[in-house]
Amino acid sequence: MTMLAAAPFVVVENCAEEIRFYQGVFGGEVEILRRQGETVLNADLHVDGVALKFADVQAAKPVQKGDYVRIFLKLGTEEEFRRVYGALASGGAIVTELYEAPFNGLLAIVSDRNGVCWVLSFYRA
Repeated sequence: MTMLAAAPFVVVENCAEEIRFYQGVFGGEVEILRRQGETVLNADLHVDGVALKFADVQAAKPVQKGDYVRIFLKLGTEEEFRRVYGALASGGAIVTELYEAPFNGLLAIVSDRNGVCWVLSFYRA
């Protein structure tokens, strides 16, 4: 039996610029996978053993901005949760305000400046 691995696939305008934005939010290392001249068509952002996959609209040709995909992120600390929440909301929109969730933690939903919807969570021990 093979293992199934899933990774977020985010389509943005100006992949080269936007992957740097997400690197500023999450940290990690950028790996450029494919270029066409100066345009970055595909890139990965490697953060803590996870690859966030990015594609430029020229490569992926999305039907609509943001499509209907949400990315769930479980963050390790409350400080990290609040930092990521603020960074993604800046220039984006808060879908569900940060709140104390019934699982002894925090939850929020934010649509970032690219229309990508992020479900952010932090679980207290």
